[in-house]
Amino acid sequence: MDTTQRTDQQRSADRRRRELLEAADRVVLRDGPQASMNAIAAEAGITKPILYRHFGDKGGLYAALAKRHTDALLASLRAALDAPVDRRERVESTLDTYLAAIEARPQVYRFLMHPAEGSTGGDQGFDVGKHSAPLLRQMGEELAQVIEERVDLGPESQRLARVWGHGIVGMMHAAGDWWLGERPCSRAELVRSLADLLWGRLAAAGDRVGGPGF
Repeated sequence: MDTTQRTDQQRSADRRRRELLEAADRVVLRDGPQASMNAIAAEAGITKPILYRHFGDKGGLYAALAKRHTDALLASLRAALDAPVDRRERVESTLDTYLAAIEARPQVYRFLMHPAEGSTGGDQGFDVGKHSAPLLRQMGEELAQVIEERVDLGPESQRLARVWGHGIVGMMHAAGDWWLGERPCSRAELVRSLADLLWGRLAAAGDRVGGPGF
């Protein structure tokens, strides 16, 4: 098989994979954690064995959907962190970006973070810790890198940046999960309250010399 033929086949496979992920997205938006492989295969107009051929099992499909949505969320968070505004507004904008994302697609959020809620006899539930923890870990590392590049935290800057990055992501996740389930206040009120909690130490830290500023 020559290189051109292999490239065409790969493009065709990639396109088919995107189509299947889009079908899976539609089912997840409708069914949340109850989304099943049978329903996704039906939405895509294929049989379940063909779906397994592309993703292996529901865990493989989950991982592909998780990457798709995590990449989009991280891009939005980076844009908020890069906005040309003052530090307090940037903090609030970043918090609001995360909360707006889970509010806009709550079924997707629940599928990714609480997939075992949809466990049925036909589809084995996910190990939530196994699948969701790496997503939060990636977000924590991304935020830690931003903090280290922009904020002067002294001689222990790298270590403290990771503490802050993972701590802030953990706070956003826990508070957002609680808020999405109970809706005890408006999103704007939650953003202000979380920003107030973070603001004391963030306000006191200086910008890193030569960095893009925070």
